[in-house]
Amino acid sequence: MFKKSKRKIIGALLAVLVILLFGTMCVIYLASYAEMTRENRSLLEQYVSDYTLEEKTGKPAPGRPEGAPHRRPFNPPRLELSTFYSVAVSKNGQILKVDTADVSTIEEESLTQLAADIIERGKKSGVERHLIYQAEDKGSYILVAFLDNTVMVENVETLISYTLIFGAAALVLLFFLARYLADRIVAPLEESYKRQKQFVSDAGHELKTPVAVVNTNLEVLSRQIGENQWLSNIQYENQRMSALISQLLDLARTENAAPQMETVDLSHLVCGETLPFETVAYENGLVLNSDIEESICMDGNSVQLKQLTSILLDNGIRHSTNGKEVAIRLQKEKNYAILSVSNDGDEIPPEQRNYLFERFYRLDAARAGEDSHYGLGLAIAKAIVLTHKGTIDVQCHDGKVEFKAKLPLHSRNSKK
Repeated sequence: MFKKSKRKIIGALLAVLVILLFGTMCVIYLASYAEMTRENRSLLEQYVSDYTLEEKTGKPAPGRPEGAPHRRPFNPPRLELSTFYSVAVSKNGQILKVDTADVSTIEEESLTQLAADIIERGKKSGVERHLIYQAEDKGSYILVAFLDNTVMVENVETLISYTLIFGAAALVLLFFLARYLADRIVAPLEESYKRQKQFVSDAGHELKTPVAVVNTNLEVLSRQIGENQWLSNIQYENQRMSALISQLLDLARTENAAPQMETVDLSHLVCGETLPFETVAYENGLVLNSDIEESICMDGNSVQLKQLTSILLDNGIRHSTNGKEVAIRLQKEKNYAILSVSNDGDEIPPEQRNYLFERFYRLDAARAGEDSHYGLGLAIAKAIVLTHKGTIDVQCHDGKVEFKAKLPLHSRNSKK
């Protein structure tokens, strides 16, 4: 139980820390990328705005080569250091000027084809092949300008790679931190639970003696004064107290002591335990039907498995309402033995099903303690199933209530 709680705490802590860490990093990356992209577009817009193309028959301005853009005084350093490409296309589709900035990785033909595609699509701006582009009508021609975004993209990819590497290392450290915190959180609860179980065990043992003494004195008094209403009341309540103590001790033994395991023929055991309950079912106007698959073996404790079968059968018979039968089934499914007991009864609300296996829990609180049943039977059944590394749950369908225990099979039997 506490191991499961620790896993949940570790998972919750890791989820919160990972969301905070990687969420913060994602926000930083996205904001940085958006800002750098905005600045690059601003630079590209300035480049396009300054760009002029001399007519082929004209002469370039003094000190400035043909096709070069005007440079405003005090241009920002990034504008001078950035790499721009451009293609000037006349309105009739003639290529007037191609500027590859003398970069060998960019060919004029591919740049021209890319510009033609952009003009054909009618897009004004966007990103193509790590190139930010902007198309603008300059009057007598159309200019498609590009800003090389490769360095920024590579820097972002490198940064993300390093973040993932160091993030993985940080995740390992966070796991051990979460595990340490989970241990610190669960430790007081685990200690309190152990003390509670020890108290139940000690109290049960201590109460056995006075209950036995009271019972002995009652027998002596009944011999001396004969039948007496008050003695009968005391004897009835003493028997109830004795039954409660016995159930508490059974629960304490099941939870605290590791039982001796052996190879058990579960089919034979369940069949033998079912026979006495046929009479009990008959006395309650019911028919006990059994469907027990043969030769199902497992590693388990025969005493506890008998007790598990008895608890489920007794529970099914006592809580059968408006029905005529109680059914017990034992079947093999893959590497598990499925022991189930079903009876006719009202559907149990889903919010109450998880509490059925808690100590002293009863659906009908008004009948608590009647017939020497105190809501401990299903708690004992759950403890037995958990001791055998299995699971138990309750299902409601077609007007029936079914308790189903799933127990791991003996390895030799699972290979058949």
